[in-house]
Parts: sequence; structure tokens; C-alpha cells
Amino acid sequence: MKNYLPDKDGFVMTRDEVRAFDAYAINTLGIPGAVLMENAGRSCAEFVMEKLADKPNPKVSIFCGTGNNGGDGFVIARHLLNRHFNVSVAICGDANKIKGDAKINLDILRSMKFQAESIQSGFDIGTPVKNISAGSDMLIDAVFGTGLSGRVSDEYKGLIGALNAMCIPILAVDIPSGLDCDTGEPLGAAVQAVYTVTFVAVKKGFTEAGAEKYTGEIYVASIGAEPK
Repeated sequence: MKNYLPDKDGFVMTRDEVRAFDAYAINTLGIPGAVLMENAGRSCAEFVMEKLADKPNPKVSIFCGTGNNGGDGFVIARHLLNRHFNVSVAICGDANKIKGDAKINLDILRSMKFQAESIQSGFDIGTPVKNISAGSDMLIDAVFGTGLSGRVSDEYKGLIGALNAMCIPILAVDIPSGLDCDTGEPLGAAVQAVYTVTFVAVKKGFTEAGAEKYTGEIYVASIGAEPK
């Protein structure tokens, strides 16, 4: 895993280039999407283990969306559980919408007899976020990935605001939720992370002025395929 600094050379990708690379890895190289997700999530889990190595009984709370970013969060949870971390997982949205590779990894957690909590709309989002996060050494933002382009809904603005208000270090998975991949601007609201572990390459928006307020320190992790 490489630490990105603005004065370093390295690959920078737009949203469309990220999608094209994922398609290349799956369709041309033949790497199943579930393998890419496993590699991504394991990289993040190893990063968390390193950062919390001095904590005697580390607790991590992972907030997962219903897409592939959430799937990365489920992988992270499994690896941390295997290392005896105290882990909480909150599904932010309708769990019935979780499909494909993300569903595979959620089902694995369930087979491990691990129960993820669910955060639904219709109540004060700040209260469940506080309850789930209580005592955590780190929060993990796995709500939205690089594909987000429309404005963040009021429901998710509340979630993002609650996460930022916790004053607990946040690790963003691939991109801080709510941040536009190409412009580096918040789409109404964005998670303010201390660390971002992004995959394959730095995202174009990370290089824009002001984006560091949301990304914090940026690290680039491999998913098992590299851009050329």
C-alpha cells in the first residue's frame, strides 16, 4: 500500500476510467468481482490493524451502504472479526437491495453468526449512529463508492453529519461518501475522513484544492490488477 502525496507521480483516474478498469479486470483478465472485493476489503482491514495495533481491545464500527462499497465493508468486518476485533456493522439502507458480490459477503458474515444492525429512515439518525459508534477507536465509511454522482439525499446527509459529529477517526473506503469522484466537491455533504484507502489509483477529485478536508491522508491499495 502506497501513501499518496501531491508531489508524487502516480496514476489518477476519473469515475469513467475506474469503471473501465474494473470491467477490464473482470472481463479481460478474468478476475471475478468477488475476488476484487476480497482484495480491496482485506487491504483496508490490514490498514486498520496497523493503525490500531497499540489498542488492547480495539473496537471498529463499519457503516455499509447497499452497493459494492458496502460489500467492501462486509469483507473488512470479516477480517477484523477473525483477528478478534470488537466489530459493529450498520447497514445504511434497505438490506433487501444488497445484491451480487456484496450479498455474498453479507451472507458470509451471517454464516459466522454475526448480526449486522440496520439503520432505516424515519427516525433521528444521530441516535443509532451514536449507539453503534460508542466506544469505537475507528469508524469505517463504506456507504457510497466512486459511482455516486447525484446529490446526497436528506436522509444520507443526516447520516454523514452524524458520522462527522462523532469525533472518532474515520477511514473512508475508496472515497469519502458524498465526495464527487471527479471534482472533489461534496455532493451536498461528504464524510470528513482522517484516512482514505482508495483502490488502484488516486481519484481525480482527490487532486483538487480543498479535497484534503474530506480525504485526510490518502493511501492506494491494490485489488490484484494494476493499471498500465
